[in-house]
Amino acid sequence: MVRALRNLPLSLRLPLLGAAMMVLVGAVASQQVLSALGRVQDTRLRELAALHVEGLSVALGPLVLRRDIWEVYDTLDRAARESAGRRMVLTAVADEAGHVLAATDPRRVPVDSMIDRIAHEAVPLAQLSAGTSESTVRLVAPLNFQGRTVGRIVTELDVSDLQQERWRALWLLLIANALATTILAGLGYVAMRQMLRPVSRLARQMSSAEGDPQPIDEADIPDGDGEIARLSRIYNSMVHDVAAKADVERRLAERERFVALGRLSSSLAHEINNPLGGLLNAADTIRTFSHRPEVIEASADLLERGLRHLRDVARATLDQNRLDHAGRSFSAEDCEDIHLLILPELKRMSQRIDWSAPKDLPPGLDLPAAPLRQIMLNLLLNASAAAGTDGVVQLDACPAHDGLEIAISNSGPPMSDAARERLLSDVALSPGGGVGLRLVRDLVKGLGGTIALARGPDMTTIRVSLPAGQRGKNA
Repeated sequence: MVRALRNLPLSLRLPLLGAAMMVLVGAVASQQVLSALGRVQDTRLRELAALHVEGLSVALGPLVLRRDIWEVYDTLDRAARESAGRRMVLTAVADEAGHVLAATDPRRVPVDSMIDRIAHEAVPLAQLSAGTSESTVRLVAPLNFQGRTVGRIVTELDVSDLQQERWRALWLLLIANALATTILAGLGYVAMRQMLRPVSRLARQMSSAEGDPQPIDEADIPDGDGEIARLSRIYNSMVHDVAAKADVERRLAERERFVALGRLSSSLAHEINNPLGGLLNAADTIRTFSHRPEVIEASADLLERGLRHLRDVARATLDQNRLDHAGRSFSAEDCEDIHLLILPELKRMSQRIDWSAPKDLPPGLDLPAAPLRQIMLNLLLNASAAAGTDGVVQLDACPAHDGLEIAISNSGPPMSDAARERLLSDVALSPGGGVGLRLVRDLVKGLGGTIALARGPDMTTIRVSLPAGQRGKNA
């Protein structure tokens, strides 16, 4: 029941809660009204019964002392005729010994029978009440004359009209409470729907955002400075902040990409300059020894190898700087490009790299090339910077568990706390630090992957696990 109530919309829950509270208050109020009505009825009934008993005591006292049965009966009969249509249904008078002297209905209460036969169900005047399940009540009272108790009076009273009055009051209260509760609950529902309309609009706006939240139109924001208006303005502010954050992250990613290429540019210049020197020497050799075919052939082979190397370096650089990788899946050729791009930086640092990458990748891997190349290049550059001069860098990429696992290690010192936070958490970037590791984290999360950091005896290893089939999600 509680779970079903929680599943109801707020605009319905609050009116239902209000209706339940009104029902509770109405029940308490109705009980108080009925109790007050019962007290009034009982007071009226006791006053009437007291007048009846006192009148009979004055009239019957001397007759009971003389045991004048006929006079007692005649007095009771006249009293019954005078009260015809009233509450008195039966009255019986007994002497001190409890023997009935007379009764208004001798058939029910014969003369000289014991009064206790009908008095055992009777109550004293102080306990007389109309709130019973029977339509009649019986009263037993002493018959006093000149300060002396000379007998007893038992009177049966009709209280059916009082009970009907109570039932009528109860039904009126129930109907009035039901109508009031229904009307007020309906009005409360309408009022709550009206008041919660901006909240519903905000919820629809947030649920339909699908990663690109849109602000609420200013015309739809309530006037004033109420809670709903402030909530709508705060939401709009958050939407603008999210858009600004996404723009900053995009610009940071672009900057980091160009920073990575800038770090490679000097090494690539040396990588290109060295073959160029050899190519120029080969061209000069051909020109000098043009009459010797064997020298020309050897120089031509050298020219071809050098030009192929320059072509591969240029192609890898262009591929890394290209922005249209989203439509292409990652392949083994991308691994070779990354290897070719990182080698000049490793040579410049006099570092050794242990490279292990598959020659072919499963066709179902289907990972986007652009973010994966960026992940590998950033991690390799960070590993090279951490390893230092004469250090060791390792890469191990292999298909595993219906996806791809990439482990990049370096022989440098353990990763700092700030760098670890950039790679493994979403805390705000501290000023002055790079964004390469945070970019790696964002790209891995975008591909649905995970990152693990481990420190061995001599190596720090970053392991990236990417599930297969993520190209279409990041296109």
